[in-house]
Amino acid sequence: MESTGCVVVGGGPAGMMLGLLLARAGVEVTVLEKHGDFLRDFRGDTVHASTIRLIDELGLGAEFRGLPQSRLQNVAFPTPGGGLVTLGNFAALRPPYNYIAMMPQWDFLNFLARAAEQEPTFTLLMEHKATSLMSDGGRVTGIRYVTRDGTEGALRADLVVATDGRHSVLRQAAGLKSKEYPVPFDTWWFKLPRAESERGEVAGIVPAFGDRDAVIALFRDTYYQMGYFAPKGSGDRIKSEGVERFRERIAALRPDLADRLDAIRSLDDLHWLDVRLDRLQRWYIDGLLCIGDAAHAMSPAGGVGINLAVQDAVAAAARLAPALLRGKVTEKDLAAVQRRRQVPTVIIQSVQRFMHRAVFVPLFTGKRSGPPAAVMYLAQHVPVLMGLLPRMIAHGPLPEHAPAFARRVDAGPGKASGTD
Repeated sequence: MESTGCVVVGGGPAGMMLGLLLARAGVEVTVLEKHGDFLRDFRGDTVHASTIRLIDELGLGAEFRGLPQSRLQNVAFPTPGGGLVTLGNFAALRPPYNYIAMMPQWDFLNFLARAAEQEPTFTLLMEHKATSLMSDGGRVTGIRYVTRDGTEGALRADLVVATDGRHSVLRQAAGLKSKEYPVPFDTWWFKLPRAESERGEVAGIVPAFGDRDAVIALFRDTYYQMGYFAPKGSGDRIKSEGVERFRERIAALRPDLADRLDAIRSLDDLHWLDVRLDRLQRWYIDGLLCIGDAAHAMSPAGGVGINLAVQDAVAAAARLAPALLRGKVTEKDLAAVQRRRQVPTVIIQSVQRFMHRAVFVPLFTGKRSGPPAAVMYLAQHVPVLMGLLPRMIAHGPLPEHAPAFARRVDAGPGKASGTD
């Protein structure tokens, strides 16, 4: 039977970052990804300032900045009078970490994979789907998997880390219980073409609010990734109304994009996301740790899911690499990772729950369109207070730094450092 030091299940941002960091520590690490590549639409594509700083600390800044991307410098909300109020001015943060990079997630994951494959102790197995856990004497000792052609196999490991998302097979297999929080909306993602004259740097993102719905446009090089927000449970109604009615809804929200809505050929061009917000009560059992969405599914509100998952991976690598090199990871080690990352997770999820109650519930019940008046007042009249918001979004409440064993000389414009 095959064996490794650590098996990471799921090749998303948390899994690929953890694999890279552990390999740089000299740990034998194997990452399993069930798909044949990372090329899938409608994943989060925001790389936040704290992650960009981490990339510089890893000595990968020059290559990262060479990837196709746009720079998001603020988030604004429309006012009833037709103006805009900026709620997140990232440009005011200390450079060079004063923006959020907008880039396709597959480019980011391929970038991490290339870096990890330079390490002799790293292995990436594509088209390997984990199906169950192996245990011995009450401790998880590895995973069973199946490949695309149906071949079954098993992989022993000193530690299994589940980074397989909000529908994690492994956390279900371990019987880990989560606390669910209500979410008032679901999201439909789709593409619209982006004209040549509209390309380039992204000054900001402005959501558009309508009558019990909203839409946001995220910028990619040649197209917009559009997110349509509607009340949870409205999926059947949207399907029954058909594609023409859906186009009408988007045109009402974004009339400036009405000239390209024929790009939505049918409702099959929409990708429905059942938005969830939950958090495991306990992120681990002996021999298994859950991080990222496998430990805490995040709402798209604030777009912080990737950043939080990456920060989980950094904290896990810093604590677990020495234990893995010793060949003995204890439950005490796994509990320490949860303690480190639970506080920022609770803070961010609390902010998201507030956003749900203050913005989305009134919107979908027809009581108000847009943020509450108190928030708009604070944004306009208490700039010091509102200056905390972009920092919270860009860096998070507990940004992690690359552990010493993973650092390399930074070739990019940012300097690797251990300070904020």
